[in-house]
Amino acid sequence: MIRRAELGEFLRSRRARLQPADVGLPEVGGQRRVPGLRREELAMLAGVSVDHYTRLEQGRGVQFSEAVLDAVARALRLSEVERQHLHNLARPSAGAPEPQHEIRPGLRRLLDSLHDVPAFVVGRRTDVLAWNPLAAALIADFGALPPAERNKARLVFLDEGMRERYRDWEHKADDVVAYLRLDAGRHPGDPRLAALVEELCERSPEFRERWAVHQVRDKTHGTYALHHPLVGDVQVGYETLRLPEEPDQALVTYTVEEGSPSQTALRLLASLTAVCHGS
Repeated sequence: MIRRAELGEFLRSRRARLQPADVGLPEVGGQRRVPGLRREELAMLAGVSVDHYTRLEQGRGVQFSEAVLDAVARALRLSEVERQHLHNLARPSAGAPEPQHEIRPGLRRLLDSLHDVPAFVVGRRTDVLAWNPLAAALIADFGALPPAERNKARLVFLDEGMRERYRDWEHKADDVVAYLRLDAGRHPGDPRLAALVEELCERSPEFRERWAVHQVRDKTHGTYALHHPLVGDVQVGYETLRLPEEPDQALVTYTVEEGSPSQTALRLLASLTAVCHGS
């Protein structure tokens, strides 16, 4: 992925969502050729020259300070995740070697011990690196997939079954693309990520449309409404736990409310899964 193009497209998309009235500026100059703030308006709000901001948006060889980037972020009203994404694109760190995605034995034991909680480990590019039997039963049979296809973005956009599994598929699709964008900012030179995005853009119009919007969002916590063909509807809350020594890996757990119909459904699925695994 070309970092300069990513940086420019991201900044233009953020300018486009702001109107002069949103930032206390008068509407002047008649009909606007493009939506949102003009470059000169954004530069004024950020306290930098128009030329300096233009160089930033065009990714032209200037080392931009953290103070300038933070000023632009404030002017664009970026969220904290978006602000960090801007820094990643404008001031990329020296590329670290591709990790081997090894899962610590203790983490695997933790996954296996969570008999009543679907849990999995997600890594770079939304790759699913490890999972427990209940996660495979509730979400997808990861073990039956070739390793290259154990990827949440691929599943959500290329597996028709996921549209039935997630009640609000549109919301899930938005989350996956926004998280993938975040990963792209952290690792702008990743050829495997570029290949994944190219394939998804070619095969999925829904992905292509979302990718062009440049939404950036981390996966932290929230809720999903799932529908399982054997046990019916399951409303889950998800929590994402970052691994301090492996920042590109996260443990994701799905929990249900105590005493709810979802808990009954998940317990039934857990018992069916235990029978299938002979435990």
